[in-house]
Amino acid sequence: MSTITKEQVEHIAKLARLEFDDAQKEKMTKELGQILTYVEKLKEVNTEGVEPTAQVTGLEDVFRKDEAVPWWDGNPMDLVEAAPEHEGRFVKVKEVFKKV
Repeated sequence: MSTITKEQVEHIAKLARLEFDDAQKEKMTKELGQILTYVEKLKEVNTEGVEPTAQVTGLEDVFRKDEAVPWWDGNPMDLVEAAPEHEGRFVKVKEVFKKV
């Protein structure tokens, strides 16, 4: 059986930004050890002659050509004038940065 230490569980939890109490750490230590043992067992399976597979359904993605399509061909000033507030050719918006 593969073993994982409590310190390794704490390190993994820290990386994943998870918080465990002592009882949960003990449980995770046991469960992660069992997972690693199972993975070790899978490594023993003879896969010689087995073709690598990403999925088994036979479904394929349908791709389309990525083209830029103009969505509007009018006068840009029509858009500016449609804004609630504008000045000249600029749209006025609320202040984003405060002066210090």
